Order: sequence, then structure tokens, then C-alpha cells
Amino acid sequence: MTDNNEQYVETFAFGDNPQMADELLELVVSGKKTATVSVILDGDHAPAPGDLSLVLDGKGRPACVIKTISTTTVPFQLLTWDMVKLEGEDESFEDWRAGNKRYWNRDAENRGYSFTEDTPVLFEIFELVRIISVKA
Repeated sequence: MTDNNEQYVETFAFGDNPQMADELLELVVSGKKTATVSVILDGDHAPAPGDLSLVLDGKGRPACVIKTISTTTVPFQLLTWDMVKLEGEDESFEDWRAGNKRYWNRDAENRGYSFTEDTPVLFEIFELVRIISVKA
């Protein structure tokens, strides 16, 4: 159950489709995913240490609360395997880079920016605070 006094700086689902949202949510709930990468555009909120976020499942239902532990902004090309393996999504850095390039090119097309190796990305480490509900 959510605490009505809790203030979330953002409410979101991971990924860009319901299936991806559910898959990434499962990684968070299982403890395998403790980091994420975001492209922050002008007008977007950039999470900061201590911020609480409400994570939704693929159907838009509240699923869990995460707390930002740390953030670092770097060009995409400077992300390392030691950083991104905390996302818990891929077995190798090459697989992670290929999948993320596809994802960020889709995101760029949808949100109207150009994605390159030099695009600044926000690398965020977070912790799971509470599970609200996870689909069966």
C-alpha cells in the first residue's frame, strides 16, 4: 500500500512498451536491477539522491517505490560495463550497448532529439524501498 504522505518526484514505467515495463520491473523486484540510464531533455526532471519514484507495471498500475542513491551524467560512449551491469539486463557489454542504442534511437525519434555516442545520459543507481504490487 502507498503512504499518502510520501512524495514521489516522478511516476513512470521502465522501457517504452508494456512488455518491457514488466520485464524490467521484475528485475527491480528480484534485486537484479539497481541502476538505470536516462536521457534528460530540457524540461525533464532529473532525479537526485534521496528522491523517491513510483514505478508502474506494464498496465500502468503502481508496483514499487525506488529511492535514488546516486547519479552521474556522462556521454553515452563513456558508460562502462561496471556501471551498466547494475541494470541487470544483459550478459555482456556488447549486448547492452547494441540493445541500448536501439532503444535510445527509438526514444530520440519519439521525443524529437538526436541520439549519438556523445549524447549525455544520466546514470542512476537506486534501491528498492517497497514492493506495492507485482502482477502474477
